[in-house]
Amino acid sequence: EMPVTEDLEPRPINPYGASKLMTEWILRDTAAASALRYVALRYFNVAGADPAGRAGQSTRSATHLIKVACEAAVGRRAEVQVFGDDYETPDGTCVRDYIHVSDLAAAHVLALRHLSSGGPALTLNCGYGRGHSVKDVLDAVQRVARRRLPVRVAPRRPGDPPILVASATRLRTTLGWRPKHDDLDEIVRSALA
Repeated sequence: EMPVTEDLEPRPINPYGASKLMTEWILRDTAAASALRYVALRYFNVAGADPAGRAGQSTRSATHLIKVACEAAVGRRAEVQVFGDDYETPDGTCVRDYIHVSDLAAAHVLALRHLSSGGPALTLNCGYGRGHSVKDVLDAVQRVARRRLPVRVAPRRPGDPPILVASATRLRTTLGWRPKHDDLDEIVRSALA
């Protein structure tokens, strides 16, 4: 069901998703047995960097698409692999909801304020509520970097759902979250910088 709401019964299709769900269960069960209150933020695809250029992702051998594509754009990678181009999506590539790291940081601050003011435990999606395909992202990187990327189509990766987009309605209504960087080119521009 897309977009994914917090009320949808979680059914992870890969070990990564299962590990995230187990963490939510641990929080829920600990809260039931103690005074713990928590806000579990379900990150969708975090990308971008500090717009002021003070910090960015420095993970060696990163696997996140925007980071990989930006590295290819500046010559740090020989190519970008597209894992499958035969999904049942508009252009055949996977669709994901990308959220700028600064908007995610703002969600964390609001979650802490919620807890500090005595608010109840919550589980909230962190995304923008719309998706971009792998090809959309590669087009954005090429547009912002003003150069063609070396792209190679590879086989699908096991456990990759065709589409994964968040419903961010609860985050917006419950915590009053208002994103400031909800633009794919802006996300790419900050990552590239």
